[in-house]
Amino acid sequence: MQKKTMALLMSLMLLLALALTGCGGDKKEAPKKAESKVLRVGTNAAFAPFEFQDEKTKEYAGFDMDLIRAVGKQLGMEVQIANMSFDGLIPALDAGNIDAAVSGMTITEERGKKVNFTKPYYTSGLSILVKKDNETIKDVKDLEGKKLAVQIGTTGAIEAKKVKNATVREFNEASEAFMELRNGGVDAVLNDLPVNEYYLVQGGKDVAKTAGKPLTSEHYGIATAKKNTELAGKIDQAIEALKKNGEYEKIYVKWFGRKP
Repeated sequence: MQKKTMALLMSLMLLLALALTGCGGDKKEAPKKAESKVLRVGTNAAFAPFEFQDEKTKEYAGFDMDLIRAVGKQLGMEVQIANMSFDGLIPALDAGNIDAAVSGMTITEERGKKVNFTKPYYTSGLSILVKKDNETIKDVKDLEGKKLAVQIGTTGAIEAKKVKNATVREFNEASEAFMELRNGGVDAVLNDLPVNEYYLVQGGKDVAKTAGKPLTSEHYGIATAKKNTELAGKIDQAIEALKKNGEYEKIYVKWFGRKP
């Protein structure tokens, strides 16, 4: 091969290599996935006045529902609510089926091992509900050996199982526990104070009453998946903003008739 031809071939190969390199350099990175604008929220809509399904509109209503919708608006996100059993909320978070759970969920050490909690947004406590004519149950010691109704997976269920010789019946919804008391199937219901009070206000006072003082002081938190610490922080910031602009107080007064 002549030197002139060899030089020409080498020049062509060099030009080809430069062209390929240029193509590689012009390659653009794939666009980053847009941040989700939907907040998937799980709840157990049988815990009035915190969450329940309105009989007329079929919409999910209550203090928690108004609060999480206000949080979503603050974050610029559309809130989609899914109704499920209370004891299914944490597994749903773990599986990634929902982003957050708001359902009058008490912040506990045991739950804190499985989920992230926001800062407390409501302070509650457990109380005892008995039939209106019951004069034998006045405090937690009087529950020994009695039949108790609770909602499955709640702190009320946990405390009821600590009562000596008590027979504990667990129900999926608080309304079912109230019905069991009304029908005389149990001696008392152990449940969150505001839920018991709301039941009485809604007509339950004709057959039931609270007994003694609240057993505990509890704090409700909004739960997110253990791996999603960022979302819990964003929800905290949103609630703080709602407290500053007066929206939180407005929602609180709407459902509890008093300021927080």
